[in-house]
Amino acid sequence: MNIFKRAHIRYILHRHAIPHDQWTEATEKLDILQGTTAVEKAHLRELTTLFLHKKQFLGVQELQLTDPMCLLIAAQACLPVLGLGIDCLSGWTEIIVYPDAFQTNRDEMDSAGVVHHQEQALIGESWSRGPLILSWDDVERDLQGEQPGRNVVIHEMAHKLDALNGPADGFPPLHQGMALIDWSTSLSTAYESLIQRVEHHQHACINPYAATSPAEFFAVISEYFFCAPEILHKHFVDVYLQLQHFYRQNPLLRRQNMV
Repeated sequence: MNIFKRAHIRYILHRHAIPHDQWTEATEKLDILQGTTAVEKAHLRELTTLFLHKKQFLGVQELQLTDPMCLLIAAQACLPVLGLGIDCLSGWTEIIVYPDAFQTNRDEMDSAGVVHHQEQALIGESWSRGPLILSWDDVERDLQGEQPGRNVVIHEMAHKLDALNGPADGFPPLHQGMALIDWSTSLSTAYESLIQRVEHHQHACINPYAATSPAEFFAVISEYFFCAPEILHKHFVDVYLQLQHFYRQNPLLRRQNMV
């Protein structure tokens, strides 16, 4: 990072600093931050400040977004890049927030070339160079921790990271020193195992939506990695270790240090 970029970042952090009371209130609501060190929280606060400055939040269908609402979304969005840096989130600017689940209508072509019209109710959506779209009702529901391993913000941010090297396919750009064969083998084995469990109506261990595609598998296991690391580590330890290398974080250790 050159001296001019550093100076610009320092200016943003000073000029647009998150008020202490707002930051404290937000972090106390986020169970996924339990166990983070003071250094990690300070770094997350900086990333969140930059995120809020660089992104445009838009409430639709009469949803009135407040600063605390945007802060809650931004802090969760920045957690996955705590060890990666804010540059991973460049190339797009908008966060569109609906009051609740939103309807999509699109035509999709199957492998035989037949076009099917699909209508879906979604709680989140992410485009590689387009907006991040969220349901506020589901963002709030995730704060309650009613469903372990579920976080719509982290899910959609995982798609953003996955798409850094092309269409989201469960194979994000790996860091130097990470072996492609280890990533591919670990995730593919777990993914195929999950598909078999779902197809045979067995307990899926994690959200069965992960069996939809490799891209959704990566997004769902990222949710579990940050929100319910003990579940992911118990059932897919090799996958957990790969995500630990990729995200450069160890949420399970944070939880264990709290005991």
